[in-house]
Amino acid sequence: MKILLLGKNGQVGWELQRALAPLGKVVALGRNIDEAGLCGDLASLQGLAETVRRIAPNVIVNAAAYTAVDKAESEKDTADLINHQASAVLAREALDLDAWLVHYSTDYVFDGTGEKPWQESDTTVPVNYYGASKLAGEEAIRKSGCKHLIFRTSWVYAARGNNFAKTMLRLAKDRKSLSVISDQIGAPTGAELLADVVAHAIPMAVANPDLAGTYHLAATGETSWHAFAKLVIENARRQGTKLAVETVEAIPTSAYPTPALRPLNSRLDTTKLTERFGLTLPHWEVGVKRMLAEISTKQ
Repeated sequence: MKILLLGKNGQVGWELQRALAPLGKVVALGRNIDEAGLCGDLASLQGLAETVRRIAPNVIVNAAAYTAVDKAESEKDTADLINHQASAVLAREALDLDAWLVHYSTDYVFDGTGEKPWQESDTTVPVNYYGASKLAGEEAIRKSGCKHLIFRTSWVYAARGNNFAKTMLRLAKDRKSLSVISDQIGAPTGAELLADVVAHAIPMAVANPDLAGTYHLAATGETSWHAFAKLVIENARRQGTKLAVETVEAIPTSAYPTPALRPLNSRLDTTKLTERFGLTLPHWEVGVKRMLAEISTKQ
């Protein structure tokens, strides 16, 4: 099996390089043109299409995206180019090659109302342009007719790169008080889990094309950003990290306005995924604590 991986240097792409390796030959590309002249830049539609044709993979895994949620409100053309138009190009090329396209999407395709976990069949109504551009990418893939797996996820983190936990630890070392949003609810989901599930799903889907479709993929359980921050800080203190913070105040989303609206309900129902692929997904705290332990060994 030959696999083309796009976005190799991102949080999920980095983990995918490891997770996909046992499945076959992996050609992993970042945004820069490599020494062989291969282009993994989703903003270069022609270069992207030509690269797919040159490699002729059995599976394309797209872990690249425009993820600057607030900037997307003022950079709509760029967000659409990368999240929508590039997805359409990959889908077209996958169809021509009879290849699979594996693509990551987001809970931001929903409006974030209510308290029930979102199911794959629920109505999609994005509340910001990032979500709209990701939804447009999804729809282009489905409309193309290519064999595909779309995985919607939420609150992604990793030990590599910047993330919410690292930001909280950095601020907690210098500030006596932190204010963190408490009315947005979801499940922090590790890049490692996202990579491992995809590596598990690909061989099953290749063997059984009826598994093609859209799935929700997130850790189990739920929390708020406020509770997440408290767990990070308490865990760091137990490990002996000296922190200045004394209070972590819970605030509503309305107290922290941003250019892009955020959904309050980011819960995802993963029943379809776990039943069809025979998976048991871990509780969100398991992955977060493991990530924190990895961070602490590097400090």
